[in-house]
Amino acid sequence: MSLSSLFMYPIIVLGAVVLFAAFFIVKQQTAAIIERFGKFLSIRQSGLHIKIPLIDRVAGRLSLKIQQLDVIVETKTLDDVFVRLKISVQYKVIKEKVYEAFYKLDYPHEQITSYVFDVVRAEVPKMKLDDVFVKKDDIAIAVKTELNEAMMDYGYDIIKTLVTDIDPDAQVKEAMNRINASEREKIAAQFEGDAARILIVEKAKAEAESKRLQGQGIADQRREIARGLEESVEVLNKVGINSQEASALIVVTQHYDTLQSIGGESNSNLILLPNSPQAGSNMLNDMVASFTASNQIGEAMKNSKNKKKEDE
Repeated sequence: MSLSSLFMYPIIVLGAVVLFAAFFIVKQQTAAIIERFGKFLSIRQSGLHIKIPLIDRVAGRLSLKIQQLDVIVETKTLDDVFVRLKISVQYKVIKEKVYEAFYKLDYPHEQITSYVFDVVRAEVPKMKLDDVFVKKDDIAIAVKTELNEAMMDYGYDIIKTLVTDIDPDAQVKEAMNRINASEREKIAAQFEGDAARILIVEKAKAEAESKRLQGQGIADQRREIARGLEESVEVLNKVGINSQEASALIVVTQHYDTLQSIGGESNSNLILLPNSPQAGSNMLNDMVASFTASNQIGEAMKNSKNKKKEDE
């Protein structure tokens, strides 16, 4: 091998390396910034590109995809409750403003975080804790508006901001849970009281209806007994038995029927009743005497009232 060949091989290899370095690829949804001797030259989009080796260089690449930054902010509410909010910021680099995004802002995450802290700590102290949960969308809109105004000049577009978590102090959450539990127990007690009251009312109505029907049954029973006695007396009168004898016969018959009914019941309590034939007659005489005395007392009271009216 000649001496000239030995010198050619390194030159060929170096040329191949330099030629290979002239080509570079930019991925989809990515922008590459090209500098020449440290000065901005151009922005290249996705695809295969050529640059001058050793003169041009890829200074950096920026993703054009939507990105998300989660920021945890701790602040105080209007009712002096410390709460931690998780703010999720969705943003992307504006394709037409890649230059501003790359050269004007070194640390976009820190910049966005600072604005989020500023807005949240300005808005939340105006609200009570309950309002923070209800108006979390208002907080997100305020953050998005402030960030859009500030970051648009730097080439960043704020797509959306979300308040994804609200975490009060542990003692506050425990107190809120106790309040909620007490409120639910109160409602449950009210429902139980209403149910018990309805049950008592319905039970009283049922008992009243039962008593009414029972009284009606007793009245009907006595009416039928009286009708039966009247018919029995009429039948006995037709065969030559006068009313007093018929009444005595009926009373004696009912007396013995009662004794028979009590004797036929196995679980009856002890009852002492006269069982002689004269017992029925004695009972009849006692009832007649009682009715007579009642009539005499009623007549006396009636005469007394009439006399009093005459005196007046």
